[in-house]
Amino acid sequence: MAVLVTRPGEKGTQLVEMLNKSGVAALHLPFFTITAGRELNELPNKLIQLKANDYVMAVSQNAVEYATETLHNTGFHWRADLQYFAIGQQTAMHFSSLSGQAVHYPFQQENSEGLLALPEMHILKGKTVLLLRGNSGRELFPEQVQARDGQVEIIECYQRQAIIYDNLEQTSICKRSGIQTIVVSSGELLKSLIEFVPASEQNWLKSCQLIVVSARIEKMARHFGWTDVVVSPKADNHTLLQTLLTLIS
Repeated sequence: MAVLVTRPGEKGTQLVEMLNKSGVAALHLPFFTITAGRELNELPNKLIQLKANDYVMAVSQNAVEYATETLHNTGFHWRADLQYFAIGQQTAMHFSSLSGQAVHYPFQQENSEGLLALPEMHILKGKTVLLLRGNSGRELFPEQVQARDGQVEIIECYQRQAIIYDNLEQTSICKRSGIQTIVVSSGELLKSLIEFVPASEQNWLKSCQLIVVSARIEKMARHFGWTDVVVSPKADNHTLLQTLLTLIS
Protein backbone atom coordinates (compact mmCIF):
# COMPACT_ATOMS: atom_id res chain seq x y z
CA MET A 1 0.00 0.00 0.00
CA ALA A 2 1.27 3.44 -0.93
CA VAL A 3 -0.11 6.45 0.94
CA LEU A 4 -0.73 9.98 -0.29
CA VAL A 5 -0.50 12.64 2.43
CA THR A 6 -2.26 15.92 1.68
CA ARG A 7 -1.60 17.56 5.07
CA PRO A 8 0.29 20.81 4.37
CA GLY A 9 3.59 22.07 5.72
CA GLU A 10 5.91 20.46 8.23
CA LYS A 11 3.21 18.20 9.65
CA GLY A 12 2.67 16.63 6.26
CA THR A 13 6.40 16.19 5.72
CA GLN A 14 6.75 14.60 9.15
CA LEU A 15 3.94 12.12 8.54
CA VAL A 16 5.52 11.04 5.25
CA GLU A 17 8.87 10.52 7.01
CA MET A 18 7.19 8.53 9.79
CA LEU A 19 5.47 6.30 7.25
CA ASN A 20 8.67 5.75 5.27
CA LYS A 21 10.57 4.81 8.45
CA SER A 22 7.80 2.30 9.21
CA GLY A 23 8.26 0.68 5.80
CA VAL A 24 5.26 2.31 4.13
CA ALA A 25 5.74 4.11 0.81
CA ALA A 26 4.29 7.62 1.01
CA LEU A 27 4.09 10.76 -1.11
CA HIS A 28 3.43 14.32 0.02
CA LEU A 29 1.06 16.44 -2.06
CA PRO A 30 0.04 19.55 -0.11
CA PHE A 31 -2.43 21.85 -1.84
CA PHE A 32 -1.36 25.04 -0.08
CA THR A 33 1.39 26.60 1.99
CA ILE A 34 0.95 28.36 5.33
CA THR A 35 2.07 31.99 5.70
CA ALA A 36 1.54 34.79 8.24
CA GLY A 37 -2.01 36.13 8.51
CA ARG A 38 -3.08 39.63 7.54
CA GLU A 39 -4.55 40.60 10.92
CA LEU A 40 -1.71 39.70 13.27
CA ASN A 41 -0.91 43.37 13.92
CA GLU A 42 -4.35 43.67 15.56
CA LEU A 43 -3.65 40.92 18.09
CA PRO A 44 -1.97 42.95 20.88
CA ASN A 45 -4.82 45.48 21.04
CA LYS A 46 -7.47 42.76 20.87
CA LEU A 47 -5.76 40.94 23.73
CA ILE A 48 -5.56 44.09 25.85
CA GLN A 49 -9.26 44.82 25.36
CA LEU A 50 -10.39 41.45 26.77
CA LYS A 51 -11.87 41.42 30.26
CA ALA A 52 -10.51 39.16 32.99
CA ASN A 53 -11.77 35.57 32.47
CA ASP A 54 -12.61 36.15 28.82
CA TYR A 55 -11.61 33.35 26.44
CA VAL A 56 -8.87 32.87 23.85
CA MET A 57 -9.35 29.92 21.48
CA ALA A 58 -6.79 28.58 18.97
CA VAL A 59 -7.83 26.32 16.12
CA SER A 60 -4.36 24.99 15.28
CA GLN A 61 -0.68 24.99 16.11
CA ASN A 62 -0.11 27.37 13.18
CA ALA A 63 -2.41 29.92 14.82
CA VAL A 64 -0.59 29.52 18.15
CA GLU A 65 2.87 29.93 16.63
CA TYR A 66 2.12 33.02 14.55
CA ALA A 67 0.19 34.66 17.40
CA THR A 68 2.92 33.99 19.96
CA GLU A 69 5.64 35.24 17.64
CA THR A 70 3.68 38.46 17.06
CA LEU A 71 3.25 39.07 20.79
CA HIS A 72 6.94 38.47 21.47
CA ASN A 73 8.00 40.77 18.63
CA THR A 74 5.81 43.58 19.97
CA GLY A 75 6.73 43.20 23.63
CA PHE A 76 3.45 41.63 24.75
CA HIS A 77 2.71 38.29 26.39
CA TRP A 78 -0.23 35.99 26.98
CA ARG A 79 -2.29 37.30 29.90
CA ALA A 80 -2.60 35.14 33.02
CA ASP A 81 -6.14 36.36 33.82
CA LEU A 82 -7.76 34.84 30.72
CA GLN A 83 -9.00 31.32 29.98
CA TYR A 84 -7.38 29.50 27.07
CA PHE A 85 -8.81 26.82 24.79
CA ALA A 86 -7.70 24.75 21.80
CA ILE A 87 -9.48 22.48 19.37
CA GLY A 88 -7.37 19.40 20.21
CA GLN A 89 -4.78 17.92 22.54
CA GLN A 90 -1.69 18.59 20.44
CA THR A 91 -2.66 22.22 19.85
CA ALA A 92 -3.48 22.62 23.55
CA MET A 93 -0.09 21.23 24.60
CA HIS A 94 1.69 23.49 22.11
CA PHE A 95 -0.34 26.52 23.22
CA SER A 96 0.40 25.79 26.87
CA SER A 97 4.13 25.38 26.27
CA LEU A 98 4.39 28.69 24.39
CA SER A 99 2.05 30.72 26.58
CA GLY A 100 2.83 29.30 30.01
CA GLN A 101 -0.92 29.05 30.65
CA ALA A 102 -3.29 26.13 31.22
CA VAL A 103 -5.21 25.34 28.02
CA HIS A 104 -8.54 23.49 27.94
CA TYR A 105 -9.50 21.17 25.09
CA PRO A 106 -12.22 18.60 24.31
CA PHE A 107 -10.66 15.23 25.11
CA GLN A 108 -13.15 12.89 23.43
CA GLN A 109 -14.13 14.91 20.36
CA GLU A 110 -11.36 17.15 19.03
CA ASN A 111 -13.45 19.48 16.87
CA SER A 112 -15.79 22.46 17.14
CA GLU A 113 -18.64 20.29 18.37
CA GLY A 114 -16.50 18.89 21.17
CA LEU A 115 -15.26 22.34 22.12
CA LEU A 116 -18.79 23.71 22.28
CA ALA A 117 -19.77 20.82 24.55
CA LEU A 118 -17.27 21.83 27.25
CA PRO A 119 -18.97 23.12 30.43
CA GLU A 120 -17.18 26.48 30.07
CA MET A 121 -18.91 27.03 26.73
CA HIS A 122 -22.48 26.45 27.89
CA ILE A 123 -23.19 29.98 29.13
CA LEU A 124 -21.32 32.74 27.34
CA LYS A 125 -23.37 35.81 28.15
CA GLY A 126 -20.99 38.67 28.89
CA LYS A 127 -17.99 36.73 27.57
CA THR A 128 -15.76 37.70 24.66
CA VAL A 129 -14.02 34.90 22.78
CA LEU A 130 -10.88 35.84 20.86
CA LEU A 131 -10.65 33.28 18.05
CA LEU A 132 -7.21 32.63 16.54
CA ARG A 133 -7.55 30.94 13.16
CA GLY A 134 -6.62 30.94 9.46
CA ASN A 135 -8.12 32.83 6.54
CA SER A 136 -10.89 30.28 6.17
CA GLY A 137 -12.57 27.57 8.17
CA ARG A 138 -15.80 26.39 9.69
CA GLU A 139 -18.19 29.02 11.00
CA LEU A 140 -19.92 26.71 13.49
CA PHE A 141 -17.91 27.83 16.53
CA PRO A 142 -18.27 31.62 16.10
CA GLU A 143 -21.93 31.23 15.16
CA GLN A 144 -22.65 29.16 18.27
CA VAL A 145 -20.77 31.58 20.54
CA GLN A 146 -23.00 34.37 19.31
CA ALA A 147 -26.08 32.17 19.62
CA ARG A 148 -25.13 31.66 23.28
CA ASP A 149 -25.00 35.45 23.81
CA GLY A 150 -21.21 35.65 23.65
CA GLN A 151 -19.14 38.06 21.57
CA VAL A 152 -16.56 36.86 19.05
CA GLU A 153 -13.40 38.64 17.95
CA ILE A 154 -11.54 36.89 15.11
CA ILE A 155 -7.86 37.27 14.25
CA GLU A 156 -6.53 35.79 11.00
CA CYS A 157 -3.21 34.46 12.31
CA TYR A 158 -2.21 32.60 9.16
CA GLN A 159 -3.36 32.18 5.60
CA ARG A 160 -3.34 29.34 3.13
CA GLN A 161 -1.85 30.04 -0.28
CA ALA A 162 -2.60 27.59 -3.08
CA ILE A 163 0.28 25.67 -4.69
CA ILE A 164 0.08 25.43 -8.48
CA TYR A 165 0.71 21.99 -9.98
CA ASP A 166 0.28 20.24 -13.30
CA ASN A 167 -2.81 18.32 -12.20
CA LEU A 168 -2.61 15.64 -14.89
CA GLU A 169 1.07 15.00 -14.26
CA GLN A 170 0.73 14.81 -10.47
CA THR A 171 -2.29 12.53 -10.68
CA SER A 172 -0.37 10.26 -13.07
CA ILE A 173 2.56 10.14 -10.61
CA CYS A 174 0.19 9.13 -7.82
CA LYS A 175 -1.30 6.33 -9.89
CA ARG A 176 2.10 5.04 -11.06
CA SER A 177 3.31 5.11 -7.46
CA GLY A 178 0.51 2.75 -6.49
CA ILE A 179 -1.39 5.18 -4.27
CA GLN A 180 -4.33 3.32 -2.75
CA THR A 181 -4.80 5.28 0.47
CA ILE A 182 -5.12 9.06 0.94
CA VAL A 183 -4.85 11.00 4.21
CA VAL A 184 -7.13 14.03 4.43
CA SER A 185 -7.10 16.05 7.65
CA SER A 186 -9.72 18.71 6.91
CA GLY A 187 -12.85 19.34 4.91
CA GLU A 188 -11.04 22.02 2.94
CA LEU A 189 -8.36 19.53 1.91
CA LEU A 190 -11.02 17.06 0.81
CA LYS A 191 -12.61 19.66 -1.46
CA SER A 192 -9.19 20.64 -2.81
CA LEU A 193 -8.42 16.98 -3.56
CA ILE A 194 -11.63 16.54 -5.53
CA GLU A 195 -11.05 19.74 -7.49
CA PHE A 196 -7.42 18.81 -8.13
CA VAL A 197 -7.94 15.37 -9.72
CA PRO A 198 -9.14 15.60 -13.35
CA ALA A 199 -12.65 14.44 -14.17
CA SER A 200 -11.27 11.50 -16.15
CA GLU A 201 -9.58 10.17 -12.99
CA GLN A 202 -12.39 10.68 -10.49
CA ASN A 203 -13.29 6.98 -10.54
CA TRP A 204 -9.72 6.11 -9.54
CA LEU A 205 -9.79 8.77 -6.83
CA LYS A 206 -13.05 7.51 -5.31
CA SER A 207 -11.73 3.93 -5.37
CA CYS A 208 -8.90 4.90 -3.01
CA GLN A 209 -9.25 4.33 0.71
CA LEU A 210 -9.64 7.63 2.55
CA ILE A 211 -8.25 8.29 6.04
CA VAL A 212 -9.99 11.24 7.71
CA VAL A 213 -9.95 12.76 11.20
CA SER A 214 -13.61 13.31 12.04
CA ALA A 215 -17.09 11.94 11.47
CA ARG A 216 -17.98 15.22 9.76
CA ILE A 217 -15.30 14.74 7.09
CA GLU A 218 -16.31 11.08 6.73
CA LYS A 219 -19.86 12.20 5.99
CA MET A 220 -18.59 14.67 3.40
CA ALA A 221 -16.46 11.99 1.75
CA ARG A 222 -19.33 9.52 1.51
CA HIS A 223 -21.53 12.28 0.07
CA PHE A 224 -18.90 12.84 -2.65
CA GLY A 225 -18.85 9.14 -3.52
CA TRP A 226 -16.26 7.38 -1.36
CA THR A 227 -17.25 4.03 0.14
CA ASP A 228 -14.00 3.10 1.90
CA VAL A 229 -13.50 5.75 4.59
CA VAL A 230 -11.66 5.23 7.89
CA VAL A 231 -11.84 7.76 10.74
CA SER A 232 -8.66 8.22 12.76
CA PRO A 233 -9.44 8.65 16.50
CA LYS A 234 -7.36 11.85 16.59
CA ALA A 235 -5.76 14.21 14.08
CA ASP A 236 -2.15 14.17 15.29
CA ASN A 237 0.51 12.41 13.22
CA HIS A 238 1.23 9.65 15.75
CA THR A 239 -2.43 8.61 15.81
CA LEU A 240 -2.68 8.81 12.02
CA LEU A 241 0.42 6.63 11.74
CA GLN A 242 -1.02 4.01 14.09
CA THR A 243 -4.31 4.06 12.18
CA LEU A 244 -2.48 3.44 8.91
CA LEU A 245 -0.23 0.72 10.33
CA THR A 246 -3.26 -1.05 11.81
CA LEU A 247 -4.91 -1.13 8.40
CA ILE A 248 -1.79 -2.64 6.84
CA SER A 249 -1.24 -5.34 9.47
